[in-house]
Formats: sequence, structure tokens, C-alpha cells
Amino acid sequence: MNKKNTNKPIFFVDRALGKNLVKILRKAGANAEAHIDHFVPNSPDVEWLPEVSRRGWIVLTKDANLGRTPSEQIAIASSNARVFVLAIGDASGEEMAQTFIHALDSIERFIKGNQSPFIAKVYQNSRVTMWQNHTKLLKMLQRSNEL
Repeated sequence: MNKKNTNKPIFFVDRALGKNLVKILRKAGANAEAHIDHFVPNSPDVEWLPEVSRRGWIVLTKDANLGRTPSEQIAIASSNARVFVLAIGDASGEEMAQTFIHALDSIERFIKGNQSPFIAKVYQNSRVTMWQNHTKLLKMLQRSNEL
């Protein structure tokens, strides 16, 4: 029986990473939810981001384009999302899984030390760095509301 650890964040693994990562994260003691268990496979990011954030879940993705378009930046900002993008390019599923597993503590510290919304990058050496902070994202949201 896989009981959730209520003291740990819940990670939402987007479709780009697949369901196997969810199993690996759970085996490592993390709480994880798969995209496919909650949304249709091809649902646009701007549709699922607000719901995932409303639930308080943390987004894990390898989609380096997530957060590059204004519509996605606005969705992230308006929903107060916390997004972690894998920054290791063409990695195998096992390499991606191990990167996230080894970075779990760094990710949890980053969550506690940074105001949402944000987009951070996760590197193979477990390093987590800010890519787009709340100030930048909220400015993008404010500009969109002024149009």
C-alpha cells in the first residue's frame, strides 16, 4: 500500500516525463501524481497548470518550452504555480528519474525558500536554480491585464 507522506509536497509529473517517473518517485518516498491520471493526454499546459496549482502540487517537467510563451507565463503567474524544469537535454528515462530523485531535497528547500510563482531548473548534479522568479512572472501578468 502506497500511503502519502502528508509532510512532503505532492509532485505533479507532466506528460513529457511519463508515468514511470511517478512510480520511481513514490518508491523513493515522494508523493507524486501522473498527468494521465488527472487530465487528457493532450490537454494544453494553460488548462492543467491552474488546476495543478490550485491543488497545491509542484510541477515537474522536462518541457524546456514551458514558461517561454506569454500564455504559459500568464497561466503560471495567475495560478501561483511552482514549476521545476529538468535541464539535462537528451537524457534517458533512468537519468531523468535519478536526477529528480537526487534533487528532491534541493527542490524541497527551494520551495520553502522562494515565493511562488516561479520556474526553476533542475540539473544533473542536483543543483536547482531560479529561471523565472515571482517578480518577473507577476510583471508579465500585470502587463497582460493592462492590455
